[in-house]
Amino acid sequence: MPSYKLSVLDQSPVAEGKTAADAIRETLDLARLADRLGYHRYWVAEHHASPALAGAAPEVLIGPIALVTERIRVGSGGIMLPHYSPFKVAETFRLLSAMAPGRIDLGLGRAPGGDGRTMLALQRDRSRRIPMDDFPNNLAEIIAYYGDTLPEDHLFQPLAQTLPSGGGNPEIWMLGSSMDSARWAAEAGLPYCWADFINRDGAAMAEEYRQRFKPSATLAEPRVMVASWAIAAETQEAAERQGKPGAMLGALLMRNVLIPVPSVEIAEEWIDANPDATKRRRRAIFGTAAEVRAEVDTVAGEYGADEMMLVNIMSDHDARRQSYRLLAQEYGLAERAAAA
Repeated sequence: MPSYKLSVLDQSPVAEGKTAADAIRETLDLARLADRLGYHRYWVAEHHASPALAGAAPEVLIGPIALVTERIRVGSGGIMLPHYSPFKVAETFRLLSAMAPGRIDLGLGRAPGGDGRTMLALQRDRSRRIPMDDFPNNLAEIIAYYGDTLPEDHLFQPLAQTLPSGGGNPEIWMLGSSMDSARWAAEAGLPYCWADFINRDGAAMAEEYRQRFKPSATLAEPRVMVASWAIAAETQEAAERQGKPGAMLGALLMRNVLIPVPSVEIAEEWIDANPDATKRRRRAIFGTAAEVRAEVDTVAGEYGADEMMLVNIMSDHDARRQSYRLLAQEYGLAERAAAA
């Protein structure tokens, strides 16, 4: 058995011809399946103004997912903190923890989850740009609410006592794909999730995180999770074919062209006509379950990962279910969950 745990990141893809409502129903269905199969966590992402991804509000999705699952941890991958007040985030995730005690994760990120115009539309105060360097202070404020460690003379100190009770605190994670996020996670003593599907050159940042890590009240030693793009199918060719809608989507996004997730057939035709458009360096793991596991093992070894989180964007929901099912069988996840 591998030394790392295996989890799922879902961006709630909206296939061409379907609606966001369809995508959310598929997210709930996939979450139930992941729970039964033995995956450790199920995180939902935050993306805005995208016709391809329905997950604009992880805090809305987490509650329903937690209520239709039994044992899997459920969380945000992540909440884009620059858009929100720390108290609002702290309050919301304590409420979610009251719904599913001991199963809620609060993954926090700094990225906008959209373009500059979308970021401005999301801001409460549009008279100025929100400074990105205030992220560490906002992160510290959330941690202080949960630890009830705000100074007595702090204006918001009494608010820690008003947070929803009965479910404990969520597990806070720092998310990122840059050195800044690695250092903030280390300084705060938080577990760290690296977005390898965005930036595959993160092993040095993961090591920097470990070297700089300062034990905290909630975490004694550094913990690294890596999110990688992966699709499994019965054959290598079938897996690569199912990956083409995501490849087309990503290539058009780089041109600022936004579309729903295309079908496999449309994506194949487009890629044949634009072969250079999809030649990017981002890591994508395709193959049979055994082949995917071998590559995931390699990535986990590269980062020294304690946990791997698998993400993909596919237009065929049944094929997506099958991908996660094949990998769960390859890893023996159900047996591991039962033993745990």
